[in-house]
Amino acid sequence: FGSRSLYKWVREWCSQGVVSMASAAEKSTVPVTILTGFLGAGKTTLLNHILESPDHGKRFAIIENEFGEVGVDDKVIKETSVELIEVINGCVCCTVRGDLVKVLKRLAEKLPSFDAVIIETTGLADPAPVAQTFFVEEDVARSYHLDGIITVVDAKHILEHLNEEKPEGVENESVEQIAFADRILLNKCDLVDKETLDEVRKAITGINSHAEIVHTTYSKLEPSKLLNIGAFDLNRVVAMDPGFLNTDGEHQHDSTVSSVSVRFEGELNYMQLKMWIRQLMRTKASDLFRYKGVLAVKGSSMKYVFQGVHMLFSGDLEPSFKWKDDEVRECRFVFIGRNLDKEALKLGIM
Repeated sequence: FGSRSLYKWVREWCSQGVVSMASAAEKSTVPVTILTGFLGAGKTTLLNHILESPDHGKRFAIIENEFGEVGVDDKVIKETSVELIEVINGCVCCTVRGDLVKVLKRLAEKLPSFDAVIIETTGLADPAPVAQTFFVEEDVARSYHLDGIITVVDAKHILEHLNEEKPEGVENESVEQIAFADRILLNKCDLVDKETLDEVRKAITGINSHAEIVHTTYSKLEPSKLLNIGAFDLNRVVAMDPGFLNTDGEHQHDSTVSSVSVRFEGELNYMQLKMWIRQLMRTKASDLFRYKGVLAVKGSSMKYVFQGVHMLFSGDLEPSFKWKDDEVRECRFVFIGRNLDKEALKLGIM
């Protein structure tokens, strides 16, 4: 098939109502779960809960997508159930989508060393083009099937992002992430009151009334509610978005949103760093969508892991993340936000 003929064929297939998640073909392919959600919602925390769980008995291939040039999340993924980790830098829903196809093909050569694939997208990704990959790429469809799209929603900040006015032609990623969800984790429920929680639920159901909404704190949920759930329904998605399978579609990001990434070997005084971040939050919190990093601290075998969303900041030496004997001690930072002064941020860190 060419891309257009394949698109036409799958559309006709959907219109006949024969797409079923329980099909015989899917039983012979590897299930894929897409974890999505806006910046700082709790995706990596959820991923670590899944990997730490002794209940699923699975070995995973993890595809980690980072918006910035320097990856951080792959340094704080707990490897309990991980067979392979692949990192893709850039937005997997547009410019590096081809890299996703290459990674999936490369992983297929390593079967059956893993049982399932989990893709954690960047917080600025539209999940639709990622999901599309499993239907319009023949080589990918032969080895994998899309089991479900899990969207993590930050109860404290989501309304701000849903209501944000975007330039003409630029889609709101937080809306798309909810619209294409098969299951929604309404996370950080402990940070808002009941009235706000009800308002958030109303906004979510206004976008997607199909997906089950589960309230969580610290992204804690049994893996059985997220994996092998057979939730992705191509019929529903095509009915919602008739152009879903059209590979000629374009995805445009907000040009005012960018990332600043720094990576260097060596160690930092993390107390001075925390003071600088506090000052940054007082002056730039509304424009800082997400910031995170992993630091090497002199005299400690533990990694200093910090992260933040707007005014919310946390950071500490983590006993569960230690530097390996043969691992280069280095510092990695990523700031994502609107109208960032890249040079000022780099100077402040260094």
